[in-house]
Amino acid sequence: MKKSVKLGIGGAILVGLIVAVVLGMKGGKKGVEVRTEEVQKRDLVASVTANGKVQARTKVDIAADVSGRIVRLAVKEGQNVQKGQFLLQIDPENAQAAVQRFEAQLSSARAQAAQAKANQIQATRTLERSEALKKANPALVSDEQLETLRTAVEVNEAMLQAANHGVSQSLAALRDARTSLGKTTIVAPMAGRVTRLNVEEGETAVPGTFNREQATLMTISDMSVLETKVRVNETDVSRIKIGDSAAVDVDAFPDTTFVGRVVEISNSAVRLTAAAPSADQAVDYEVTIQLVNTPTDTRPDFSTTAKIITDQRKQVMAIPIIALTVRENEPVKPADQPQATLARGTPNTREVGKKDVEGVFVVGANNKVTFKPVKVGIAGEKYFEVLEGLKEKDKIVSGTYQAIRELKDGSLVRIAPAPTDSKKAPTTEAKTT
Repeated sequence: MKKSVKLGIGGAILVGLIVAVVLGMKGGKKGVEVRTEEVQKRDLVASVTANGKVQARTKVDIAADVSGRIVRLAVKEGQNVQKGQFLLQIDPENAQAAVQRFEAQLSSARAQAAQAKANQIQATRTLERSEALKKANPALVSDEQLETLRTAVEVNEAMLQAANHGVSQSLAALRDARTSLGKTTIVAPMAGRVTRLNVEEGETAVPGTFNREQATLMTISDMSVLETKVRVNETDVSRIKIGDSAAVDVDAFPDTTFVGRVVEISNSAVRLTAAAPSADQAVDYEVTIQLVNTPTDTRPDFSTTAKIITDQRKQVMAIPIIALTVRENEPVKPADQPQATLARGTPNTREVGKKDVEGVFVVGANNKVTFKPVKVGIAGEKYFEVLEGLKEKDKIVSGTYQAIRELKDGSLVRIAPAPTDSKKAPTTEAKTT
């Protein structure tokens, strides 16, 4: 009996010790595990990143104004050309025939005009002789004969005017035919490089009255000044200004970053489709960045990624972007409602009396956190500028995202151990280009 009692007491003591150990272990792990960081001064660079393609600042799409078979092609894609240099010849046979036809029509019209002029001169002289004879002897010429002669003069004058208009019409037709003949020979309108060649010798050139893209024979680009057009979302375009610098990465040159400058910002959004945009369609604006010191082998349509520098700050207090969170602020008392009513709380208190504020959790000496509202400025790649609410060396919760989302004012936290291979964070967030 005594032995069983001793065993019972010993077992109870053992269970008690195990419970104490477990409770001690739980006590040691009490609190939410978080990462912390001290507020310190950093250099911040605010930027907007967008994608685009390389293109020449000045380029000309050459299209045919007359139809015909290409009988001679004198350039190749990638070739450099000078202004006025011969590019290609469209079969001029039909245009030459038209010129000859209108030259013959002009000769015929001039002959008709000469005949009409002779008839008009003859009718005028006949009238003048009859009027002189009538004046010398009224009985020899009747008034009716004079009226007939005057009518003949007027008719011949009208025929002469018509013949002269026929000459003018033939001249205009001949000029048009000669212009069409001249359009069969295409020369370079500017100096540059043939960056696109869409036709071969023997193909038929078609005027692009309704489809300019299909009618384009070739494209000549001035590769001395290159730019990239990038699409920027409406939420970011307001931060970009003419003259902002940019760092541009070209996929074809992975080891080089080029310097650029914003030279143009579109005033209207880019329409992705011809149909009316839907309510949830992204609204983008086109921003043109002029590139500096690009290699000579740069080609149009190279893919680019541009980082446009919109603002910079030197040695300002900064907090990690992940540390900034939103919490519900204290209720604001309406003018017609007593404070006591708000203190009790109602189902509608959140909607009418409270608002969300941005802030961070500051870690106190007892490892309890306090939510502190802050006012932030520009955003860098990893850090926000702090304008109000914190001071240097304040210890704040900087991770994890899940822990920050679940923290409450007054929560107990425990600081996660730092990785053994961690390095001291630099005081400069990014380098300006």
